[in-house]
Amino acid sequence: MDKLWELIVAFILGIVEGLTEFAPVSSTGHMILVDDLWLKSGEIFSPEVANTFKVVIQLGSILAVVIIFKDRFLNILGLKKTINGEKVTGHKLSLVQVLIGLIPAGVLGLLFDDYIDEHLFNFETVVYALIVGAILMIIADYTQKKKKPTTTSLDQITNKQAFFIGLFQCIALWPGFSRSGSTISGGVLMGLSHRVAADFTFIMAVPIMAGASFISLLNNWEYITSAALPFFIVGFISAFIFALISIRFFLKLIDRIKLTPFAIYRIIIAIIIIVVFL
Repeated sequence: MDKLWELIVAFILGIVEGLTEFAPVSSTGHMILVDDLWLKSGEIFSPEVANTFKVVIQLGSILAVVIIFKDRFLNILGLKKTINGEKVTGHKLSLVQVLIGLIPAGVLGLLFDDYIDEHLFNFETVVYALIVGAILMIIADYTQKKKKPTTTSLDQITNKQAFFIGLFQCIALWPGFSRSGSTISGGVLMGLSHRVAADFTFIMAVPIMAGASFISLLNNWEYITSAALPFFIVGFISAFIFALISIRFFLKLIDRIKLTPFAIYRIIIAIIIIVVFL
């Protein structure tokens, strides 16, 4: 029964990761509610194994993005001239724009990683981040109601837009803020449509998240033991499948419903955390 429960916990946490990692709702906030309050994966093996597990399932979500945007990634790397069967001519999203978007958060992440781990990973700061992030998303939606987007394709993104979206991505270093919430909002404020901002967000997320995850994995490799391996495998597969489903659904939905419904949901999650923990 204990072994079965381990796999059920892994499966549920994989679902939470897959559904929330790339939606603008904060996967950190959801993990607090589901794992810290209910499942308590740190008590099944150890806190170190539980933390390593969360890195591994994040890689499952990243793999889902790579598969969904495979043509775009191959095009950016110069390995494919068509995207979804159509040839891209003239200006196109290049590796330059992606790298420009990555630089601000990459630099700040390296400089303040220890400070973030020490001071920003607690219930209070996550609640604040959920609420402040929700306000930013509502502001982005309100701004676009006043002014229609000027960038309606990934291939129209400029270096300036990429850089400012990268600055907004820095806010996501604050746990609970949500990487996609901050960068989609930033993209919308910079004149991108919601869908284009979401696409660029997901593309930028792959290298920065994969890099951080692999470094963390290398530092914690000893915790992936044979006893815990089924736990890791089930969580990885679960996160991959549900990320694949949620990302496709989100991309079809985002231009229609915008960010405000997700902002309201974030505020509800913040209230639940306040009631339960604070």
